[in-house]
Amino acid sequence: MEILLIHSVYGVRPALEQAAERLREAGHEVHVPDLFEGLSPADMEEGLALRDEIGTDELLKRAVRAAAPYSDKGLVYAGFSLGGAIAQNLALADEKARGLVLFSGTSDLPDDASAEDLPVQLHVTENDPFEPHDWLNAWYLRMQRAGADVEVYRYPGAGHLYTDPDLPDYDADAAEATWRTVQGFLDSL
Repeated sequence: MEILLIHSVYGVRPALEQAAERLREAGHEVHVPDLFEGLSPADMEEGLALRDEIGTDELLKRAVRAAAPYSDKGLVYAGFSLGGAIAQNLALADEKARGLVLFSGTSDLPDDASAEDLPVQLHVTENDPFEPHDWLNAWYLRMQRAGADVEVYRYPGAGHLYTDPDLPDYDADAAEATWRTVQGFLDSL
C-alpha cells in the first residue's frame, strides 16, 4: 500500500519517522512530506503559531504537491492532528484515494462532501482537548452522510498526540493498540 503520512504541528520529528518506518517494515511504501520545510517547532504553541504564519491554504497546497506524484496509484492518506485534518481534505478530493487514517485530527466537511465507500479510521483518546465528543459525533455523522465507511477508535487517556513517545501525552498501551488496528485496516485494503 502506498501511504502519504502527514506530520502534526510539531513538524517532521523522530516519532513521525518511527511511525513511517513501522509502516514500511509492514510492507508499505510511505511518503513523509515536510509541510513546514525544515522547521521543527519546540512545542505545541510554537507549532500552532507556525501553522498560522504559513496558513492552512498554503499547507494544503504543499500537501497537494507532495501527493501529486503518487496519487494516480491510489494513496492511503494518513496524518497526525493537523496532518490528519490535511489528510482528510486530500482524501476527500482524490477520487482514487484508497483509505484515510486519522490520528487525533479531523477537519470540517463541506455540505457537498463525497467520500463514497472511502474506508476511514479515526484514532483518538477519550479526553482529547482538540477533538471533543460533540465535535466527533457530528464529524462521524457527516462522514457517513458523505458515504465514507467510518470506524472511530477511542482510547482511555487524556493525551492528544498519544502515539508520540517523546511527548508527555504518550500512552504506550493505547499507541500499541492503535498500531495493531491500523495495520489490520491497511491489510484489508
